[in-house]
Amino acid sequence: MNYGSRYCFGVFIKPMFDSYGWTMTLLSVGASLNLVMYAAGGIFSGRLLDRIAPRWVMTVGALLAGTGFILTGLIRSPLEFYLAYGILCGLGSAGIGVVVGSSSVGKWFDRKKGLAVGITTMGIGLGTMALTPFAGYLTKHFDWRTGFFILGGMIILIGVSLSQMLMGKRTPEENGWLPDGIPIALDAGSLPLENPGSENRFFSQPAFRTSTFWIMVFCFSVAIMAEMTSFVHQAAYAEKLGIDKIVAASSIGVIGMASIFGRFFFGWFSDRLKDPKYAASLGFLLMALALVLLLRTETVTGLLAYASIFGFGYGSLATMMPILLSDRFGRQILGSTYGILTFFAVGLGGSMGPLLGGWLFDRFGTYRHGWVVNLILLLGVTSLMLFLKRKPKTVR
Repeated sequence: MNYGSRYCFGVFIKPMFDSYGWTMTLLSVGASLNLVMYAAGGIFSGRLLDRIAPRWVMTVGALLAGTGFILTGLIRSPLEFYLAYGILCGLGSAGIGVVVGSSSVGKWFDRKKGLAVGITTMGIGLGTMALTPFAGYLTKHFDWRTGFFILGGMIILIGVSLSQMLMGKRTPEENGWLPDGIPIALDAGSLPLENPGSENRFFSQPAFRTSTFWIMVFCFSVAIMAEMTSFVHQAAYAEKLGIDKIVAASSIGVIGMASIFGRFFFGWFSDRLKDPKYAASLGFLLMALALVLLLRTETVTGLLAYASIFGFGYGSLATMMPILLSDRFGRQILGSTYGILTFFAVGLGGSMGPLLGGWLFDRFGTYRHGWVVNLILLLGVTSLMLFLKRKPKTVR
């Protein structure tokens, strides 16, 4: 519900543009602000997740995000749009995002961690696949305001109920288990629980003082910038090519569908590699190759082929971030490290994607320049990821 509703924003952007005559840059600022607040909220939700049960973080997040969507359907000015969609939805979505979901699951596994996290993040693709065509249907047969009302109500209903029913446990040790379902021996009662303790303050972790962490930040920032450029501007780009509105919206759903297979594959694949960085690099490369195809296509077939390849590669992002963090820095502080990584990668990289794409469109009247910039940067981080150090000696 979280990512499906957020990633279908590109379906609403043209009807909002037609309703108000606001520039694409102005609308893109709202999408970028949403990502900045989502990233900032990820720091707090990740830190809280190392201390309290996920159900409370997720309940508050669902309430805020759903309310923000409903209020977005009532906007009349850019300021109201920024407050409702940018700030309220952004903060709320952090509480029901991958920082909470993947970190919660990652703490329960050592063996097959990649597969477990990959299955968890498949929800992003399922939501995108289901809700993007649904949003396209709503905007075509009703209006964009109705779409925001319905999505907001669904987020509150589903998000609150599921988190309260199913997300009450924090770590396996607190419930008498070690990771992978191994019981704690009776004579091992003195084993400490996983508690990050006083070190879990902003930037106090040794992990944040390593080049490994900041290489990861840069690489995933670029990849998420390319991802968000596509999610926000791809439907409008396809419509300018003369492609039907619902088909254009559905191409975002194809990205989501392909990412389901990508998430499962990259999680499974990383468990079989000596170093999971190779799986992450492969994901970046596939996204770059897909953009080459997008720049050369003018047909529905080419658009869907691009979306399939891009989605499969993009499926590596949410899967590989927690896997690489856990591999390099340990699962004890996974919530904190994932929150900080999300802050930079999504807050800076992700927010730049919609804004840059919108500005380049207003400046040149085409999205092609945005695709070229993302392509060049993706090829760069494909190579840079291969230089990621295995185990930073400064982190124990």
